[in-house]
Amino acid sequence: MEDENNSIEENNLHGSALLFRLLREQGIKNAVNALISCFKKERENFNQNHEHIVKGMLSLYEASYLAVEGEEELEKAGKLAMDHLKCIDRSLFTQQFIEEIDHALELPLHWRMSRLHTRWFIDAYGRRENFNPTLLELAKLDFNMVQGIYKVELQELSMWWRNLGLVCEELDFVRDRLVENYLMSIGTTFQPNFGRLRKALTKIICFVTTIDDIYDIYGTLDELKLFTNTIEEWKIDASQQLPDCMKICSIAILSTMNDIATSFSMEKALDILPCLKRAWVDFFKSQLLEAKWYHNGYTPTLDEYLENAWVSISGNIGLTAAYCLSDDLTIESLNSLEFYPHFIRYSCTIVRLYDDLQTSTAEIKRGDVPKSIQCYMKEKNVSESVARDYIKCLIRIYWKKLNQECATISTLWEPFRNDLYGCPRAAQCFYQHGDGYAESNHETKDQINCVIIEPIAL
Repeated sequence: MEDENNSIEENNLHGSALLFRLLREQGIKNAVNALISCFKKERENFNQNHEHIVKGMLSLYEASYLAVEGEEELEKAGKLAMDHLKCIDRSLFTQQFIEEIDHALELPLHWRMSRLHTRWFIDAYGRRENFNPTLLELAKLDFNMVQGIYKVELQELSMWWRNLGLVCEELDFVRDRLVENYLMSIGTTFQPNFGRLRKALTKIICFVTTIDDIYDIYGTLDELKLFTNTIEEWKIDASQQLPDCMKICSIAILSTMNDIATSFSMEKALDILPCLKRAWVDFFKSQLLEAKWYHNGYTPTLDEYLENAWVSISGNIGLTAAYCLSDDLTIESLNSLEFYPHFIRYSCTIVRLYDDLQTSTAEIKRGDVPKSIQCYMKEKNVSESVARDYIKCLIRIYWKKLNQECATISTLWEPFRNDLYGCPRAAQCFYQHGDGYAESNHETKDQINCVIIEPIAL
């Protein structure tokens, strides 16, 4: 593989950067030196507006987002490529190629929700002059068939959600976001054969939203302590002393998680409930700690905040469920489950930081703990603008950490590399243009239509 890689890199920046990115995406270790060498050879030609040179810059830009810690030279090369892409003479290229460049500059492929990009690419490919009509038709058919699976799953989830009883007068302050939650689960794991996991993730996200609103808006500190203790005991009887809204919620969580675990146990003869319970208890404890900070008027340092916030964002539950609900799960892999590997922490931290950038102001107004931006502002005595820039830098740092971990992931977690990437990609999608989750803005509605509702015309 190295010989083949080198032969490409010596002559073709586009080919070498593309190969580098594809190998990294699959967790195949590959050195960056040859790519950087090719970049340096091509750099003197960057001022030329030849399409193959611009394609090379575009591929290098995309590849740079697969960088790991210590690959600063690749990052710098990607930044230089991005600057050149912004300055090219657009009149020399086709509208389709300019559209591809703009799409990449808006957001790199590595950070995009996969299914949304697939829909965009199919549409964009159909506008090319030299598209293959057979290939395009197959892509459209495949997309529509998978979308049909999504529609059936969403119908099942809608019936579950209506029958669950969480949309009621006692919980009228809670955000009702079933369809958005399902889109988020697609963003995490979109493959058609992972329907069981997608439905479980949607249910988890529905509960997480409800719990988050109870902790932020409704409960007193004493009530929240009882709420947390109820989940720790994992007994429906323990919920009887709770206020009605917490009682309804806790019963729904325990019943649903027990049902998921029982169904899986009947099929695989493996008891995953202790693992799911551990993740839920950790999440509730993290929510309670934030409630204590709020009620005590305490603003943590950024490090102290992130140490808790990567759990309070709830990704630990979804990723634990992804591991436990695998068709390949064995008693050995179940017993070796670690709470929590670094890559879960990094994936969840990125989700948290994306969330904070768009929701912190509104959430603080409604009674939430200071978020990463406010923690950094107070700790360093800086403006909000400076703090936001720092959080954006942290996001890039944690992406590199996640890239590093996913490149050296153990064989037990190998099937879930896409889920580890999928969580922050879904979060980025919802929070790219403001709070697309709480507000359900036009971008979110368009995304729902593209991925779930509207098939591609054949």
